[in-house]
Amino acid sequence: MSPSALLAHDLVRTFGARRILDGVSLTAAPGHRIGLIGENGAGKSTLLRLLAGVDEPDSGSVVRPADLGFLHQEMPFDAAATIADVLDDALREARDVLAELDRLAAALADVPPGSPGYGDLLGRYGERLDHAQDHEAWDADRRAEIVLAGLGLGGVRHDRLLGSLSGGQRGRLALAALLVRRPSALLLDEPTNHLDDAATAFLEEQLRGLPGVVVAASHDRAFLDAVCTDVLDLDPAMGGPVRYGGNYSAYQAEKRAERQRWQRRFAEEQQELAELRRSAAVTAHQVAPGRVKRDNEKMGYGHTSGRVQNQISRRVRDATRRLEERERAQVPEPPQPLRFHATALTAVPESAESAGSAGSVDGMLLSLRDVHVPGRLTLECLDVPVTARLLVTGPNGAGKSTLLAVLAGRLDAEGEVWRRAGSRVGLLAQDTVFDRPDRTVRETYERALGAERAAAVPLDSLGLLGPRDLGRRVGELSVGQRRRLALALLVADPPELLLLDEPTNHLSPRLCDELEEAMGAGPGAIVVASHDRWLRSRWPGGEIRLCASP
Repeated sequence: MSPSALLAHDLVRTFGARRILDGVSLTAAPGHRIGLIGENGAGKSTLLRLLAGVDEPDSGSVVRPADLGFLHQEMPFDAAATIADVLDDALREARDVLAELDRLAAALADVPPGSPGYGDLLGRYGERLDHAQDHEAWDADRRAEIVLAGLGLGGVRHDRLLGSLSGGQRGRLALAALLVRRPSALLLDEPTNHLDDAATAFLEEQLRGLPGVVVAASHDRAFLDAVCTDVLDLDPAMGGPVRYGGNYSAYQAEKRAERQRWQRRFAEEQQELAELRRSAAVTAHQVAPGRVKRDNEKMGYGHTSGRVQNQISRRVRDATRRLEERERAQVPEPPQPLRFHATALTAVPESAESAGSAGSVDGMLLSLRDVHVPGRLTLECLDVPVTARLLVTGPNGAGKSTLLAVLAGRLDAEGEVWRRAGSRVGLLAQDTVFDRPDRTVRETYERALGAERAAAVPLDSLGLLGPRDLGRRVGELSVGQRRRLALALLVADPPELLLLDEPTNHLSPRLCDELEEAMGAGPGAIVVASHDRWLRSRWPGGEIRLCASP
């Protein structure tokens, strides 16, 4: 195995009473780009920290290249450092290698070939030359400017203090420093955070061009599809984490095939179990059906009867034993994917409930005309049919969240707003607040839906929150967990108009896939605002693009 390979064997990491990683192994040779996926809390960041040596495993081992790069949450520079300081640090190794090559070349020029020490000098020169070529050392300064421009920092002066940069700018600078260094192994935790589409596409191109190892934890499915040669799924499985060859599309295809095999096996086992139950309950007792005894049988009937009863008992025992064995070994039923659990939609009357004078429109749930929210949104016309699938896109500040708030009736706007009377509207906002943070997750769910609906669609059947979270107080949940609870309420009892603001935030790639499929077949009208490139590239409905206000 190449000295530039990254090897981890049987890693175990426990925090308190919870085992985050349980026997995880990983082999990554140069040229492999591995995507880490899984639910929040599955151990993606923990695994990266162990691979980087920032944290130590409770057991297991890691072998890593000497020149490993890790994208930290915080940069290892204080606020008084400048961008130039960061770049000098990133370029130091390339400059040192080139300086050493010059020194070795001068030494070789002074030593005649074949003289003592010449072979040693030549070997060291060859090693440093290989290193310089692998890391493109001669191009490092030019690469630094290209990388800064590609990540949206080209116009920022190099004498700017880090303390004066935004969090997003500091994150992009940290990423730029790693790309300039070109280490043999690169570990990235959510690298597309703070990147727009152009910067993300640039990052993908840069990573595909690296000769070394890349391991990246990401929720960005488009990034995983564009970059990865392998995907490691850290979600719990019987045999531990599963590695899939190929990019995210290949992973999706294999997961679909796995589920089909699982569903087929479950169905076949249930059929077999049903047959065994019938055999144990009925078939064995039909071995000797009642019939009229012939005269020559009557003398030995007692003996024959006992033999038949023994035969019946033996077959019943055999069938019962096989049934018990099959029941113990049967595969569990595959969990149901996320789906909107709608009852029959409310019959919506045609009468209008208007905030202006737009009037009723056939087949429409909602219509806007000449709507204006000062400084935030201007929109001439928007109609939302009863079966709409509408995607709202645009840059930050264009008014996407504002538009959803107007559609939901949570924000007053100038202009004409017509809503069909009797229709329910549900909004998944980016900032989710519950009125009673002291209530548990389970209590909040049951009170919002009612006992009957909550029993018909159990919260733990949706896969949005783990069993250990159901008894926690809502105020103790993270931002992502509160959004998942809000989404669960909408999934369990969807309204006629469903408004989703960045719905794939805080969801694992698997849940994002399931949510998108659910939206395609979901009830009523759905309006989504999203930056998610994967969702946007596959959106089957209409689109409205908002432009930033001048």
